[in-house]
Amino acid sequence: MAELKLSESRDLTRIERIGAHSHIRGLGLDSSLEPRAVSEGLVGQLPARKAAGVILQMIKEGRIAGRGVLIAGQPGTGKTAIAMGLAKSLGQETPFAMLSGSEIFSLEMSKTEALTQAFRRAIGVRIKEETEVIEGEVVEIQIDRPAVAGAASKTGKLTLKTTEMETVYDLGAKMIEALGKEKVQSGDVIGIDKASGKITKLGRSFSRSRDYDAMGPQTKFVQCPDGELQKRKEVVHCVTLHEIDVINSRTQGFLALFTGDTGEIRAEVREQIDTKVAEWREEGKAEIVPGVLFIDEVHMLDIECFSFLNRALENEMAPIVVVATNRGHTKIRGTNYRSPHGIPIDLLDRLLIISTQPYTEEEIRKILDIRCQEEDVEMSEEAKVLLTKIGIETSLRYAIILITSSALACQKRKGKVVEMEDISRVYQLFLDVKRSTQYLMEYQDQYMFNEIPAGEGNEDGLGDMVS
Repeated sequence: MAELKLSESRDLTRIERIGAHSHIRGLGLDSSLEPRAVSEGLVGQLPARKAAGVILQMIKEGRIAGRGVLIAGQPGTGKTAIAMGLAKSLGQETPFAMLSGSEIFSLEMSKTEALTQAFRRAIGVRIKEETEVIEGEVVEIQIDRPAVAGAASKTGKLTLKTTEMETVYDLGAKMIEALGKEKVQSGDVIGIDKASGKITKLGRSFSRSRDYDAMGPQTKFVQCPDGELQKRKEVVHCVTLHEIDVINSRTQGFLALFTGDTGEIRAEVREQIDTKVAEWREEGKAEIVPGVLFIDEVHMLDIECFSFLNRALENEMAPIVVVATNRGHTKIRGTNYRSPHGIPIDLLDRLLIISTQPYTEEEIRKILDIRCQEEDVEMSEEAKVLLTKIGIETSLRYAIILITSSALACQKRKGKVVEMEDISRVYQLFLDVKRSTQYLMEYQDQYMFNEIPAGEGNEDGLGDMVS
């Protein structure tokens, strides 16, 4: 007899791409906003995380709208990680928009328009709406199909009940089709929106829990609704101001959100939307949710963008702007003036500044442990000690990159645990910045367009280039 072979299927929804900050789940704070040493993917940077926790609390209480926060520190000290932790801690309800300073110059629109769209993407509107719904447990569904195909449309009856009443509803062809799509059967608890006719399956009634011996894990049991079948319910829709702008400025409406072809939006459209949202706020139909706009590499913005940010932060509907930079005293782009972090002094006055410090040896080891776990790489203790040493002497980013490449080297020799020899092999294959710069110094005469005169490739020059 032939052996039955079952084909393996992979659940594609469970496959997630591992990114540089995919291991971060939050800021790693306790209930009193004190940072834990290692928590939710973040390690060390206790003062910076505590400051971010205070800002998080102020955002949740709505006390910091229209303010700015600057996260400043050396490269590889976790600035973007703290911003990502802040975004995860805010939850799904609070909008979080992220862009890099250089993105603004590559978009097919003016710089101020790109910043305006980013600002409005970070401002949420929670719109409240009252709708009439019918909620009950399905007692019976009767569908009368015509004897001759195409003679007449299908009709039927739907019997719904609550703990207090039971009613029979006549069904048309569209409602029968909707019930079929949702696979509604006797014993299900459903909700029907009277305005749109949309049917929502809420679950299965507890009274029918013993109908079958076995059920799938997705089966949800709920109580039979009480009171009347017809009720008024408040429905809350959460959208951003930018989404409302796009829907009202394009002929294809909300489809423009999917195509990405938003283009420049006229000021008149935004003014009308702001007026309408203000009316809704006065009537109690909507409330504004100030979100967070994170601008990485903020020193890449020019003087025009900084002037716009200064004015935009004063707007009553401005989000919390979090910016990050790894620059020291440098020129403000578009001018010949030098300033701390390459940001004008008048804008720096508006910002709460959070400083990040270089990681210690112990913290680098803990971060590498977390990344090994995230990338599903088994590594021996000796290999981790060597990788930590490499991270101290070169950079944390370089050490993290070596994790996956050393795992591939281990896989090639048919090993299961990454050893020191694998780390050494990839360390020789891939140069870090210091070794690459040293190589350039030694062989500078053999490269085209070399701008360093002979004899100047000393250690001091190497240090300047690396820094």
